[in-house]
Amino acid sequence: MGFETSIDTFPLAQVFRISRGSRTEAKVVRVTLRDGDFVGQGECVPYARYGETPDSVVTQLEELNDPFDHRGLPDVIAPGAARNALDCALWDLAAKRAGKRVWDLLGMVEPGPEITAYTLSLDTPDAMQAQAAKNAFRPLLKTKLGGEGDVARIEAVRRGAPDARIIVDANEGWSADAYRDVAPVLVKLGVTMVEQPFPAGDDGVLAELDRILPVCADESCHDAGSLNALAGKYDMINIKLDKTGGLTEALSLRTAARAQGFEIMVGCMVGSSLGMAPAVLVAQGAAVTDLDGPLLLKEDRPFGLAYDDAGVHPPVAELWG
Repeated sequence: MGFETSIDTFPLAQVFRISRGSRTEAKVVRVTLRDGDFVGQGECVPYARYGETPDSVVTQLEELNDPFDHRGLPDVIAPGAARNALDCALWDLAAKRAGKRVWDLLGMVEPGPEITAYTLSLDTPDAMQAQAAKNAFRPLLKTKLGGEGDVARIEAVRRGAPDARIIVDANEGWSADAYRDVAPVLVKLGVTMVEQPFPAGDDGVLAELDRILPVCADESCHDAGSLNALAGKYDMINIKLDKTGGLTEALSLRTAARAQGFEIMVGCMVGSSLGMAPAVLVAQGAAVTDLDGPLLLKEDRPFGLAYDDAGVHPPVAELWG
């Protein structure tokens, strides 16, 4: 089997800011598998929060020994970005070999579109109001927050988009006192959920809080092995393929999480449609879908995902799966 890696760079449509910093481009790692005339591809987004860089992920992949298969991946590579790209490339290759769609191979009902959140970058209240007004036609907005000034930011977003549903992402930037102070105000402003308000290693206080604003685990939840530690602290989990290590574990995590009573959010890092495509399958029936990565790019890959009033659509075969 032919095996190739590449680092691809996608300029962003505008500066993207969260509480941990800002960026103007997305760097992704692409895996390409070749078996005769059949080609499978997968994409991941290395994330510095987890000690990953594009170069480290490429090195991790190139140190593996062929042949690869889904069942054996957990034994040779840990959950994370590298395994995600390889796992999704294997699924794409399997679909191409079989002349079927991935959802057929998985025994799934053919997927449909899912309404997706659109992310507003962290900024001043005035700038965030302008972002919100520009995107007020979207039914679901996700607002990046970061601590001091968050109430003013959400008030501004609500003025800019009076009818949109709003969720917020604190990116580990709040304290327990901040949640107690801010949550009641956000609820009154129509915010329906906050992602990862506290640092992943310091979230035990969530079990003691009156969570009037539902809380979603992001950095605290990676794969199915994370779930037991989340009980009583979180109401929802954010499944990202770059955390789970691909589609295979993401589907297992979804099943296990639902069995334990968690609601499901399916999210993404900032990447191209190739990286979002497998996640659309996981997002079927999710309480929240956040697969807006391609909408934040200046230019996407060929055969990119379709976005319209119905939401983000499943990939065409030319892109993936």
